Amino acid sequence: MKSGAPERAPQAPVESGDRVRRLEGNGVELVRERALAGTVQEALERLYLLDRVADVGDYLREAVAGEREALLVREAHDGALEMTLRLPALEGEAGLDALCQIIEGVSHFVYVVERARVEREATQLEMELQAEVDKWVVLAASLRGGLDVGRSADLRARLYEQVRFEHEETSELGQRYRVANDAAHRFVRRMERDYVGRARFGEMRAELRHFFSVGQEEKLRLGRVS
Repeated sequence: MKSGAPERAPQAPVESGDRVRRLEGNGVELVRERALAGTVQEALERLYLLDRVADVGDYLREAVAGEREALLVREAHDGALEMTLRLPALEGEAGLDALCQIIEGVSHFVYVVERARVEREATQLEMELQAEVDKWVVLAASLRGGLDVGRSADLRARLYEQVRFEHEETSELGQRYRVANDAAHRFVRRMERDYVGRARFGEMRAELRHFFSVGQEEKLRLGRVS
């Protein structure tokens, strides 16, 4: 994320099968946030053909003032994952940044839970890259008038070009966010050219599912394909 969010998940393999537990109780005050997060989770699971393992609404906590979204993960002694997704409270009409934070947080949650279910690794970079693509996926599906090349290009520019990074380019976090942003930008641009512009949406969904299923190196390679 291009916001300087804290570390979200271990670099080590996620090992818990389908055992996922709450780290902290949910905040009853996050009514709008929970509803929107649930909608995003349902959309991602439907696209990627995932079975529901855990409901993201049960893992939400309100972020402290000034804190951006963050998925906190730790492994318990019995091998279960304990998770909390911290989201800032929505104030007034939610802008693009607020929506992107919720989408990114839910994307991380869905990705970690699925990787835990199939006992596969989940690195921070591939989580960031997946979330960058998922922001376009979710927002593109909600565009008024439907998705076409022009609307997608406008959205893509707002997501990947008209951005600022909170970490210096030479820092580890700064490099990670920039790599994820650039690879997602290239990947989405190819989706527009190969699928959106030709109205081949069934094939695009298959390509997006493939992207979700692969690991870090293949995600990066797909982001470089011209």
